Amino acid sequence: MNKTKYIFVTGGVLSSLGKGLASASIGAILEARGLKVTLLKMDPYINVDPGTMNPYQHGEVFVTDDGAETDLDLGHYERFISTTMSKANNVTTGKIYKSVIDKERRGDYLGGTVQVIPHITDEIKKCFLAVKDNFDIVICEIGGTVGDIESLPFLEAIRQFRFDRGRDNVLYIHLTLVPYVKTADELKTKPTQHSVKELREIGIQPDILLCRTERSLSDDLKKKIALFCNIDKESVITARDVENIYEVPMALHQEGLDNIIANLLHLDTKQPDLSLWEKILKRIKEPLDSVNIAIVGKYVELKESYKSLYEALSHGGIENEVKVNLEWIDAEDIEKKGVSDLFKNSDGILIPGGFGNRGVEGKITAIKYARENKIPFFGICLGMQCAVIEFARNICGLTDANSSEFSQSTAHPVIDILPDQNNLVYKGGTMRLGAYRCQLRKDSLAFKAYGKKEISERHRHRYEFNNKYRMQIEEAGLKISGLSPEGNLVEIIEIDDHPWFLAGQFHPEFKSSPKNPHPLFREFIKASLNYKRA
Repeated sequence: MNKTKYIFVTGGVLSSLGKGLASASIGAILEARGLKVTLLKMDPYINVDPGTMNPYQHGEVFVTDDGAETDLDLGHYERFISTTMSKANNVTTGKIYKSVIDKERRGDYLGGTVQVIPHITDEIKKCFLAVKDNFDIVICEIGGTVGDIESLPFLEAIRQFRFDRGRDNVLYIHLTLVPYVKTADELKTKPTQHSVKELREIGIQPDILLCRTERSLSDDLKKKIALFCNIDKESVITARDVENIYEVPMALHQEGLDNIIANLLHLDTKQPDLSLWEKILKRIKEPLDSVNIAIVGKYVELKESYKSLYEALSHGGIENEVKVNLEWIDAEDIEKKGVSDLFKNSDGILIPGGFGNRGVEGKITAIKYARENKIPFFGICLGMQCAVIEFARNICGLTDANSSEFSQSTAHPVIDILPDQNNLVYKGGTMRLGAYRCQLRKDSLAFKAYGKKEISERHRHRYEFNNKYRMQIEEAGLKISGLSPEGNLVEIIEIDDHPWFLAGQFHPEFKSSPKNPHPLFREFIKASLNYKRA
């Protein structure tokens, strides 16, 4: 292909319809046709990035290799297509306005009046072009809901972009809702009609409608939507609810979506090879066994806070052909009531990442229980730090051991602040972020899992293992199986006298996909299955 083609995905009626999954799934089926695809997320909030946002409000912060703190939809993108995302793949209103204001302060606009049109919209369009290199298709998801004031500059920018790039190179897909009204026993198209009307009022005529619905759209209903929305009937696509998100690419392909896109954008491509997706779905729907994994955290009421973790565990299940049942346990409940029977049905225990001291003692108690009862244990980021604290207290006899994040007065800060973080003023983008290399010991669970000496994993934290205690803790039996190439940063710890006890300072869940399950999640689920069968 000579010119990059653009697909813009908008959403209407209400939020949380699944624009991110729809965009990722479109990317997956186009990639299966042999096209090179990338995705871009435009978020209308004024934060520069989601790094300092409350997980209860925003959900998970996804970290890229180059250290960008991004929207969780970038996690969907990486799980569905093979392209690695970067900071260029997530743009916010805050980032756009900050760039324009910085240019104005430097005098780049030569004293001109800076306006939404053309200055803000031009800045947005530059972001569309920034990710196009060497890609056949750029799929751009516009965050928010059509009709929201916050997303208007982005919508105006994509309206202009079709004129800039040519009609054959730009496609508009609108995700909308066709609700089923039980009392009337029928699907209602009026919300979709009004959503498309909102788009058309600002100059955008959708080329394709993805209609999110509980039930399949009849031919007559598609004709009605097509008539009122000024669109071809074949371009009205049923986006029916599915049991598992990895069914979406196949469902959209069965509706003929990729053929319609190929025709509208004049793409000369082969038919998609979806055999790997078929294999994944078979393993999901026909597991040979199941395991119960307890996740001890503090954001358990909002599963979106642990989105990548949930998916990575499911990938480990896919690789082992087992169903992974998750037991979400609030760490504060352990602090109040003790372990009791909370883990009686657990085949593995996982402590995920997090910040702050709320629930930490409950996590430490859970780790002690896993260590003493030989239950497979996996610690991630804060989970590793809690494992170090638990070991220092109960094996090394450092009863006051803690992290300086949780206690400034601890006599034994076995986890301590990074040296260059002590005089922090601004919190945004100031941690050890992004991909860092790690050297593995050959006689370790980690090396067995990865099958190689050097790995690269993504980080998001400020605190580290305190090397002042390294010799004492190692001599007591905690194996340090992963170190930074310089040898000064502890990345992975293990316990030999245990079926499977491993914790890492990084976030392996950010590099897992159903096509390539992360080695540590694969091995953790395998160990949990062996524990169950023992």
